[in-house]
Amino acid sequence: MKTVIIEDELPSSRKLQRMLEDFNYEVLACLFSVKSAIKWFETYDHPDVLFVDIHLSDGLSFEIFKHVEIKSFIVFTTAYSEYSIKAFDYNSISYLLKPINKIQLEKAIQKATTISQNKIKLLALKEAVEENNVALYKNRFAVRIGKKLKLIETNDIECFFSSNGITYLRSNEFNYIINTALINLEGELNPSVFFQISRKCIININAIKNIVSYSNSRLKLELNSYQESEIIVSRERVKDFKKWISDES
Repeated sequence: MKTVIIEDELPSSRKLQRMLEDFNYEVLACLFSVKSAIKWFETYDHPDVLFVDIHLSDGLSFEIFKHVEIKSFIVFTTAYSEYSIKAFDYNSISYLLKPINKIQLEKAIQKATTISQNKIKLLALKEAVEENNVALYKNRFAVRIGKKLKLIETNDIECFFSSNGITYLRSNEFNYIINTALINLEGELNPSVFFQISRKCIININAIKNIVSYSNSRLKLELNSYQESEIIVSRERVKDFKKWISDES
């Protein structure tokens, strides 16, 4: 598997690189700052996995993801634990506290490998099913309300969103917790109906009331009933979003 290290301490970066190469990982680059990381990701194909230190010389690494839509799996590394919950708002699969030992790293690598293999199998299955014109996407979701389960038809869902590491679906003016991470939902939803507008939100095209220009070349959406927070199409997704709504119109 291919990886990139983002770490501003040279000894730590070199040590991690040696450890990853011992596990047969190909290290494409070792980056040292938010600025250099943004420039690299805008230029090159993204790797399978990123190993990212949270504290960098020019700020927190979370700033990178405000400028670039990262599709790689992310393993955060840090000497501090207070960012563990925030880390999982991103495509994070592990959170390693420094100093990193080989056992910790091996567990993170095994997790990344398993997730990657499952993703490849899912894509292969999707292609096979689509070739035979069989519906692949979910028609309903089961949500728990107290001791009961409620079935919600996918067409009745306005949006899916994440908050504080928890994924919710919005339907009929209510929010329901689901056990599927937002990153895993895209493959389960019909792409002609649902679109991931940012790392925190997937919307149903039929739930859009208005589309308004917003700051920094972004778009703001108004949905049928969702009003908990602003629904913003990230700058990196605006072009694809416009093509998506045009294709479906």
